[in-house]
Amino acid sequence: MHLENATALITGGTSGIGLAVAKTLASAGARVAVTGRDERRLAEAARAAGAHPIRADVTSEADVERTYREVFNAFGHLDILVNNAGFGVFKGLVDMDRASFDAVFATNVTGAMLMAREAARHFIERNRGNIVNIASTAALRGAAGGSAYYASKFALRGMTECWRAELRPHNVRVFLINPSEVLTSFSATAGLTQDENPTKLRGEDIAHAVKAALEMDDRGFTPELTVFATNPRG
Repeated sequence: MHLENATALITGGTSGIGLAVAKTLASAGARVAVTGRDERRLAEAARAAGAHPIRADVTSEADVERTYREVFNAFGHLDILVNNAGFGVFKGLVDMDRASFDAVFATNVTGAMLMAREAARHFIERNRGNIVNIASTAALRGAAGGSAYYASKFALRGMTECWRAELRPHNVRVFLINPSEVLTSFSATAGLTQDENPTKLRGEDIAHAVKAALEMDDRGFTPELTVFATNPRG
């Protein structure tokens, strides 16, 4: 697709991968909207990316519906949804509490479904569109302490395959992007330490992958793309 004058909506667009995708698509000529829950961070991110800010929580069905009303009021239509909002909780099974587990799934799985559902309704009507789900290499294999986060990304990967099967007859492309470790605030928010090795991936690297996948002619698409650092310990 041609990104010039295309319209894109990016959830969790106030930092990290989401903000990098917003900046990259905007620099390619797309009109971009970003969502976030923190009003101050949202305003800063929107200024930095030249994007339209929408304060919203993807776990709230009312917020999701309002998000699309705001997008259509601002842009008239939508071409690209990037489901990026997500967070992680990492605990062993015997220490996992229900509230933390449910919260991860509410954002990473249910929130992605709610956003994609509304986008799909619009895309089917237009007979074209693009859904990009930002998953993780955590969607490809399990690990100790990953009951909540890893399982949520496995679920997102499974939903992606279902949506792809449903939406291909309507000329809607559904992509899955699996980043390996990226230097963002994700780890700190999850209470994990992260070595800032200069050879590790940055949000800009994932944004490049998203842009490249979208720019393929609409007759084809890359269903799933995994991005690794060449040598993260180099």
